[in-house]
Amino acid sequence: MMRGRLVCALLFVIAGGAQALEPTLPATGTVQYGFAPQDRVDLMIIDAINGARKQVLVQAFSFTHRGIARALIDAHRRGVEVALIADREQTETLRNGLVPELARAGVPVSIDDQHAAAHNKIIVIDAGSPGCAVITGSFNFTFAAQNQNAENAVVLRGNLPLCDAYRDNWQRHRAHALPYGEYGGR
Repeated sequence: MMRGRLVCALLFVIAGGAQALEPTLPATGTVQYGFAPQDRVDLMIIDAINGARKQVLVQAFSFTHRGIARALIDAHRRGVEVALIADREQTETLRNGLVPELARAGVPVSIDDQHAAAHNKIIVIDAGSPGCAVITGSFNFTFAAQNQNAENAVVLRGNLPLCDAYRDNWQRHRAHALPYGEYGGR
């Protein structure tokens, strides 16, 4: 009898009887997109960071792009709250990794070692305000992503619930990440 119920439940889900649990938001705001290497995705990202007024929250798998790092450091120096969560293994193994440089510049850095790969590549800008933005896509914040790989990125502006959802997700990861100094860093 139990096996029959399991089969019925499985068929119900396969047939589309179960409702999706993923959140859905209305499409609002604007979308800017780019495809590397033909488009200057890095400049699109730098421009968005340069427009930040109060906060830039970053989750990075790999980080070797000097221009993006410089934009984050500049934002930090002009009084914008900037914080980075980085992947543990990439931080430890990348020879040209810029996570230590960001930490030395005073940007609060945390290391996410709770996942096999902290593979998020997102930037949340000014969540909670009408001018907010979420940057996401396959684009790692690296030289190779811009110059050698087939990559994509989107900048989604002006969708407050989306910005807040990405900020909240960033905060969930920050809650289990280790501050760079406690992690040990390089």
